[in-house]
Amino acid sequence: MDQLRRLFGGGTTPDRADPIDPAELEAFERERELELLRNEAAGHDELIQRQLKYARFAWQPPAQGSERRADDGERSSDE
Repeated sequence: MDQLRRLFGGGTTPDRADPIDPAELEAFERERELELLRNEAAGHDELIQRQLKYARFAWQPPAQGSERRADDGERSSDE
């Protein structure tokens, strides 16, 4: 049972007496996210990196149609 408590973080309290500075925490989180992105990018080969780099310039076909349907505004003949 102690293993489950330790695994899920129950039963222990942090020994940190000073409060965490929000700016410091945000800087730490930003650095961690950048590190994760760098590690993820390092795992891609050259083709995938190039595709991701230029994905925003890819041609998108124009949207066809709209939210309106053919029978909008018309009443059925049964009514």
